[in-house]
Amino acid sequence: MINQWIRKFKPAYELYNFFKKDQLKHNLPKYQKYGIHKKYYSSISSSDFEGLESPLNIHDKENTKNTLPQLEAFNKLSTQRQSELLPWSDDGYVVLKGFFSPERVKKINEEVDQLNKSGKARWVGNKMMFAIHYSDIILRASADPALMNIINMLMGKKMDLFQSINFLTGSEQRTHSDSFHMSTFPYGNIIAAWIALEPTDKDNGPLHYYPGSHKLPYVVNKDFDNAGSKRFLGDKAYGVYEDKIADIVSENTFTRKLLFADPGDVLLWHSNLLHGGEPQHDKQRTRKSLVTHYYAEDAICFHEVTQRPTLKRKLDL
Repeated sequence: MINQWIRKFKPAYELYNFFKKDQLKHNLPKYQKYGIHKKYYSSISSSDFEGLESPLNIHDKENTKNTLPQLEAFNKLSTQRQSELLPWSDDGYVVLKGFFSPERVKKINEEVDQLNKSGKARWVGNKMMFAIHYSDIILRASADPALMNIINMLMGKKMDLFQSINFLTGSEQRTHSDSFHMSTFPYGNIIAAWIALEPTDKDNGPLHYYPGSHKLPYVVNKDFDNAGSKRFLGDKAYGVYEDKIADIVSENTFTRKLLFADPGDVLLWHSNLLHGGEPQHDKQRTRKSLVTHYYAEDAICFHEVTQRPTLKRKLDL
């Protein structure tokens, strides 16, 4: 009971954050820009931006089918890559087939095994968090220049690698939006990549997603009565958020799609695209993948789910 109280008590997080200025000071100039009166360690959530206009990124207001062909960087890409990128504005995701070579995928898988064996980073359940902080091989794949070129192009601005999550099996996570977990102001300044490290089919827990759902309003704590107070987080369980998303899906006519991928394929998706993980029917199999998230360097970065500013560790790129 005491532990639950502490987890809901915002000043406890703020005390922890007080000693993390180097990882939190990135928000300070953006607070000033938008007139937000916050300390670097203060709790922050969507409620702090009520009444402020959230400017749209270029490809949330203009269609990539029209804008991308005007870019020199786009026209240097192969015809295949160009055709893959054009539907971004309409669908909220793109699939880059065969982006990483079999040899590079093999090296990434070997590196993950070595990290776990050495104890530098370990599997916790089916996840290995922040392997980019312990492995140059995984860091270089996550920040691959050709991949970053495409990410920056789709977002219309410079994006910075934030985190990595290796998955041993499928997440089996209910439908959600990344924007609730990794949040920004202005909204929509996160992009994610999912790199297939093994074949994915209907039996080993493929990803599902709803094309076009990124255009929906962003769901925040107040939308399911979870805003909390000045000192305490809201008291709703995470499942209530997932129920809210399920209701939104049922109220719309989006088509549910599954991603059957080959090793080396890359899925890029918009921060507000509704997606999740299918059940893993064959429990004897793995579904290895590498998921990475990227924040826009000009956005306020925080976590709506915990109402905390984002800790950013410097990466040696």
